[in-house]
Amino acid sequence: CNHFFGTGFSLRLSKILRHARLALMPVEKATFAGGCFWGMEKWFKKKFGPQLLSAKVGYIGGTVHNPTYEMVCSGRTGHAEALQVEFDPDNLKYTELVDLFFHMHDPTQLNRQGNDMGTQYRSAIFYHSDEQLRAAKEYIQKIDKAKVFPKPVVTTLEKAGPFYDAEDYHQQYLDHNPGGYCNHSIRTWSLPA
Repeated sequence: CNHFFGTGFSLRLSKILRHARLALMPVEKATFAGGCFWGMEKWFKKKFGPQLLSAKVGYIGGTVHNPTYEMVCSGRTGHAEALQVEFDPDNLKYTELVDLFFHMHDPTQLNRQGNDMGTQYRSAIFYHSDEQLRAAKEYIQKIDKAKVFPKPVVTTLEKAGPFYDAEDYHQQYLDHNPGGYCNHSIRTWSLPA
């Protein structure tokens, strides 16, 4: 076939078939805010890698259309720095994403994570469906009941609204700047069965 249509044809055909396969698979979005979005992106990509169909950092939960980083950092837009991922729920469960989210930041700190302070650094799950809301509520109840943390979880559950991609230099920031700032780490604790 290559000698008749050429190598370019085969490459185009394989690309078309790949996009068709992706178009047929179920895709869900999940959006998390838990401090600086650079570290969120780093740990989600490290843990789930190719199981994530996409991962991008941006801004959600505010009142200004298409805010800039400087606007969000002012604390006056209401947006949170967040990570939005796309995943195939047949291959990766939403609860696995929620579990990592709670293991990589301190959900008992109100409007801050470490040195990052302000509502833009709040702990929040932006749910995209009633099922996501239910799963997040149940997880928080389990954490609080098990007294995993010395204080109760203050993570807010907010209906997902418009998500605005952060500027290009924020995307994959820690991949491009391995020594860059990151206050996230994986905390080891477990919930009772």
